[in-house]
Amino acid sequence: MSGGLFISFEGGEGVGKSTQVRRLAARLQAAGREVVTTREPGGSPGAEAIRNLVLNGSADRWSPVTETLLMYASRRDHIERTLRPALERGAVVLCDRYADSTRAYQGAAGGADPELIQALETFILEDVRPARTLIFDLDPELGLARALGRPDAEARFESKGLDFHRRLRAGFLAIARDEPERCRIVDASGDPDAVEARVLEALQDLPGFGVAAG
Repeated sequence: MSGGLFISFEGGEGVGKSTQVRRLAARLQAAGREVVTTREPGGSPGAEAIRNLVLNGSADRWSPVTETLLMYASRRDHIERTLRPALERGAVVLCDRYADSTRAYQGAAGGADPELIQALETFILEDVRPARTLIFDLDPELGLARALGRPDAEARFESKGLDFHRRLRAGFLAIARDEPERCRIVDASGDPDAVEARVLEALQDLPGFGVAAG
């Protein structure tokens, strides 16, 4: 998108994405940039309503195909009402999950047809695509323990079991392997300061970023 900068944050449960979104937003704002922080599913009123449907209830509430369709309905509203307007006015957009989460959760881990996901991605995203995607990588057992320890946990996906989350991790790593120009893997182990340093390092070569590491 002309003028703006779109960075997405991806990974499994409990990897610390949301913490790093907040930290990076603060750095960018201190440097005088307009920053929009948002999330998926969600990020607009209509998309937040769909988030409540997708993230709550029993693990088998929706099939992977139904989840995929719900995610893309949410994503389109998010694009129309939040992402595209922010990017068109030149903001930096930091998004906690985007299209790669559908590839990994509903596709690699859930078994939804990759051709369905690709078709939806083509028609729904159009040109609203991240310039850089950070894929936070952590052992799924540790990530689940972190996620389930949160007092406000939306635990539907956490309840899908360790095998699901191992497939999920493999799915995200495959995305990073297949799209090395866009994606960077960030080791999500350790304390938030150490992870933040890795985030900044992973963004230094991104045109238009302009915030020094350290």
